Amino acid sequence: MDDTLTPRPVRMLNELSHKYSDIWKMVDLFQQGRGKDLPDWPEWCFLPASAAYQIVAYSLGVERVTFEHKEKLMDIAAISALAAWRVTKGIYIFDKTLQDSLISTPISGDIPHEILFRVPEWCVYIGTPGLQYINAPLYGFFAHLESDANTGRVELRLLLDTEKGLFPIPLHLGAWGLEESVSRFMAECYKQGMPRDDNMHIDAAKSMASLVSPLVSLLLYLCSQNAEIGDGSRVPQNPEPKKTKRGIRIFQVEKPTMWDVGVRIGAAIRRAQAVEREPTETTGTHASPRSHIRRAHWHSFWIGPRAEVDARKIMLKWLPPIPINVDDIDGLPATIKKIL
Repeated sequence: MDDTLTPRPVRMLNELSHKYSDIWKMVDLFQQGRGKDLPDWPEWCFLPASAAYQIVAYSLGVERVTFEHKEKLMDIAAISALAAWRVTKGIYIFDKTLQDSLISTPISGDIPHEILFRVPEWCVYIGTPGLQYINAPLYGFFAHLESDANTGRVELRLLLDTEKGLFPIPLHLGAWGLEESVSRFMAECYKQGMPRDDNMHIDAAKSMASLVSPLVSLLLYLCSQNAEIGDGSRVPQNPEPKKTKRGIRIFQVEKPTMWDVGVRIGAAIRRAQAVEREPTETTGTHASPRSHIRRAHWHSFWIGPRAEVDARKIMLKWLPPIPINVDDIDGLPATIKKIL
C-alpha cells in the first residue's frame, strides 16, 4: 500500500510503535494499575505524561530524562498524545469557511477552560490545511488534556504536526488568558532546567500565544454545545473499558474515523456572505434586516440564584459564527468530502 495514502497521524502511530516495541503493553499496565498500585487520575485524562516519561526513561535505562535527551523529551509528548489518540483515531476536518471564521476570531480575556472538558475524545487530531507554524506548513495538531501527577494541575497539551517535525506546546489552564498559560508553562520549563533568558520570556510568551490562538479556537468549537460534527447519525465518544482475564483494558479501534466539521454551518455562512454582498431594496419601514454574519465571539452569563449575590458566578461561553436571517440552515445539503 502507498504510504502517502495513510493518514499522517496513523503513520506517526506506526513509527512510534516501531521505535518503542513494548509501548502498548506498558500503556495497558499503567491503565490496569490506575488507582491500585499507581495513583489515580481524572477520567478526562487518558494517560498522564508521567507515565509516558517512565516509558521513555525505561527505554533509555535512566531514572531521569533531562534536556540533554532533547529528542526523547519530544517522544514523551508524542507518547502522551498518540497513546490517547490510538484508542479512537478521530481525525477532524473543518469546512474551510468555518475554519477561516474560527481562526480569525481573537481569544481575548480568560480562556473558557471549563469548556475544554467537553472535548469529544481523549485526544483529537485536527487537520489544518493551508495553515503554517513558524514558516512551515502545519498539517494538523493533536489536542488532549493532561493532569500533572505531582500538582494535579490541568493542562491543555497541543502537539503540532509540521513539515519540520512535531512540536509540543503545553498550556497551563486556569482563570487567566492564553498568554499567561504560555508564560506559566515556560516558567515550569525553567524549573526543570531549561536555560533561561529573562529578556526573551515576555516576547516569547506573546509570540507563542499569537501562534496557538487559532488552534485553540478550532478546539473550542469542537467542545462547544452546538458543535456540528459529522452528519448527525453518530457522535464521537470514548470507548468503555472492558474486563479481561488480564484486567481492565481499553481497546483501540482498527481504523481512523474522518469527522467532517461544520459542513452545514459553513454552507450557511457562505450563503449569508453571498447575500450580504448583493444589493438590496428596502420597500418599507418594517423590512427584515438583511442576511449577514455575526462574528464569532465570547458570551458571558451569570449562573446561580439572583437573590444570593455571593453565590453567583460569571461564566464564559464561546459562540461560533452565527448566520442572521439565513433561511433553513438545517435544510442545506451536507456535502461530505473524504480527506486523508
